[in-house]
Amino acid sequence: MPLQLSPVERRALKARAHALEPTVLVGSDGLTPAVSGEIDRSLTAHELIKIRVMGDNRDAREDILKRICDDLGAAPVQHIGKILVIYRPKPEAPPKKTRPKSKRKPPRALKRTFQSRA
Repeated sequence: MPLQLSPVERRALKARAHALEPTVLVGSDGLTPAVSGEIDRSLTAHELIKIRVMGDNRDAREDILKRICDDLGAAPVQHIGKILVIYRPKPEAPPKKTRPKSKRKPPRALKRTFQSRA
């Protein structure tokens, strides 16, 4: 099920996406499993991405946007021309494992001796 955004969230995401460059290019073969996997990896790394879709058929681009959002659990942010902007929040990182403190002895202080140099 695709993620739903409020109008305020969508407006903020559009502003963030304005400076982005397209990270994935959907070519003439359409949405292949390899392209879908690349979109998934990009969403995991960046949350908000732009996708450039080659082809002149607007309905086909709308269909690609809907399929991407349905398959990957993302939210459509914007569709302008051949550019699609989609968003999916990053998954929460698992907590880092902490290492137990070592039981080493602290380093020994050095003794300084001052001998006359006569």
